[in-house]
Order: sequence, then structure tokens, then C-alpha cells
Amino acid sequence: MAEGDDGQEKTEEPTQKRRDQAREDGSIVTSKEVFVFASLAGGTGLLVLMQGLLPALVRGWSGYFVLQPGTDLDAATFARLGQAWTEVLLWGLAVSVPLLAVVLLVQYGMGGINFSTKAMNFRPDRVNPLAGMKRMVSVKALVELAKAIVKVGLLIGVAVVVMRDQLGPLDRLWTAAPGDAAAVMGAGLVRLLSALLVVLAIIGGLDLAWQAWSLTNSIKMSRQDLKEEAKESNGSPEVKGRMRRMQMEASQNGARRRAALADVPQATAIVTNPTHFAVALRYVPGETSAPRILALGKGPMALDIIERGRRAGVGTLRIPLLARALYFTGDIGQEIPEQLYGAVAAVLAHVYRLDRGEFADPPEVEVPDELGFDEFGRPLKGA
Repeated sequence: MAEGDDGQEKTEEPTQKRRDQAREDGSIVTSKEVFVFASLAGGTGLLVLMQGLLPALVRGWSGYFVLQPGTDLDAATFARLGQAWTEVLLWGLAVSVPLLAVVLLVQYGMGGINFSTKAMNFRPDRVNPLAGMKRMVSVKALVELAKAIVKVGLLIGVAVVVMRDQLGPLDRLWTAAPGDAAAVMGAGLVRLLSALLVVLAIIGGLDLAWQAWSLTNSIKMSRQDLKEEAKESNGSPEVKGRMRRMQMEASQNGARRRAALADVPQATAIVTNPTHFAVALRYVPGETSAPRILALGKGPMALDIIERGRRAGVGTLRIPLLARALYFTGDIGQEIPEQLYGAVAAVLAHVYRLDRGEFADPPEVEVPDELGFDEFGRPLKGA
């Protein structure tokens, strides 16, 4: 059982991300035995298609090598021999291109065609004698050895059985014409290859299943690996939980602030920024020991508070620094911070004078340095 560096057993099925990583490293499902079967099947198919042409091709090609008695090896003779070999090369190319296409299609069907530069990178363990010895005595190496022995034994056995019935016709080929000999040999070769293909198909299927299992087993993951991957993909559970809590709190705060808008008409005063922030305050002597925040908001909600206060006749003062201090340090239903008592008292006194019909200049209020904020809630000084 494969184990990770942390001692945990790798028993979990690999994720798609792990499979993709293995593919990038050059590890894909492939089978040499399937390639052998596919190549031989393609060659046999071409041989069957060309079986009728084979005698004529052999006759024509052998004619290039027939020399009349007394013929000198002059330039014309060598030209004929060169033409013969040219035809051989062209026919070989015509046969190899379809076979290459068959091999590529087979690989595409097994595990896809993959070009990985990582697989070509230099790795010290590949030239390490100790690592090489370990690979030689590994389970995979023993399986490959057993597979090779079984394959050779089966192929030899099948070949002997098939060729035993062909010994008579083959023995008479010594006296046959080249074209006739080619026809007999072609038919016998097709029978032999067909029998071998049956064996190779079985071996290839078993080897493909083994290679797929071996690859999957080599990239299995431990539970810790799964946790690490999930953390990389989705973020740590702690961060996700904190984000969910923050989102929930933001949603709850938004609902509370919307609900608090109904209390704006009961406010004593509204302090604004003038449009970015708005805080509705209520203070009735004997009701509470200090002014209390009825509603607060910014942006569209601030405009809503101002409009509701205007319709209810609530006095509104534009004091940006105080509005931001109340917004960032206070909360709905709570009394204002003690450090702002003096500033808010000046605001309320001004509102009371206005309610009595007295003319008064807007008050000059002082906000402690540690409660000075910009519109983003960042401290302006100190604190």
C-alpha cells in the first residue's frame, strides 16, 4: 500500500485535478501490447487488401534483378537496381503512414495524445544506480517479465500449430515462380498473422486493464491530500466560515437598518455628511441617560433617512466629521459613545433653539482625534 510522506496511506481515489496533474507530468494510460496488436492488425489488413497485387509486385520487382548472360554491370544496370529500391521505399512509405495513423488513433482511444515537456526533463533518479535496481525488482518489473514470458510462449505455440499445416506448400516453393511463391506465402502469412492477432488481442486487453489500474493506483491520494486540495481549490474551512459569518452579519445589519427607518420620525436630530452618511438621534430627558441612535445608513439609505426626517420635521445638521464618527462607532438602539457626548449635546442644543423659533448659527463641534474617520472608515489621526 502506497504511503505519503506524512505516513498516511494513499487509499482514496484520485480527483480530477490529480489526474490532470499526472497527465501534465506525462503519466497517461498506454499499453505497448495494444500498440503491437494495432500495428500487426493494420499490417494484416493491408496485406489482405494487397494480396491480389502481391504476385504482380513481386514479379515486377524481381525483374529488376534478372541479368542476361554476358551483361556488364554498367550505369544502366545500377539505374535499374536503384529504381527497384526506390519502389520498395515508396511502398514502405505507403504502408507505414496508415500504420502510424492506426497507432495514433489507438493511443487517442486509450488515454489521449499528450505531449508533456516535464516528462523530458532531466531527473537524477533516472541515472541513479540504486533507483535503477529498485525499478528492476519492483512489482511492475516482475509483472512485465511474467507478461513477456507468457506472451512469447503463447505466440510460439500458436505459430507452431499454424505453420505445421503449411510446411507442405512451403516446401514446394523452391521450384515455383516468384509470383506464385508470393501468392502462397501471402496466404500462409495472413493465416499466421490472424492467429497471432487473436493472442495479441487478449494480451493487449489484459495489459491495458493492468496499465489503467497501475496508473490509478500510483496517483491515489491520502485523506490529507484531499483536504489540502480542497483547501487550495475552495479556501480553508476557517476562512470560508469567517466569510459566511461576515456575509450573514452584513445581511442581518442591512435588515436591521432598513427596519429602523420607520423610527426616523421619532428622532430628535439627524446628523449628515451631508449625503454619504446620516445618523438619526433621539434624546428625551428622563427617557434615557444619553442620546440614542435610532437609525443610521450611508448612500441611498442615508438619503432615505434625510428625506424621512424632512417629512417629519426633524432638524438636520450637516456635520461630516461627527456623522462619520457616529456611523463607525455606534449602532442602532445603542447610546452614543461617551467621547461624543459634548459634540452631540451641542447639536441637540442647537436643534432645541430652532424648535423654539430662535435663530442660531450652526454649532462648532469638536470630535476627538481617535474618532476621526474618512468615508471608508479609516482613522484620520491617532488611534
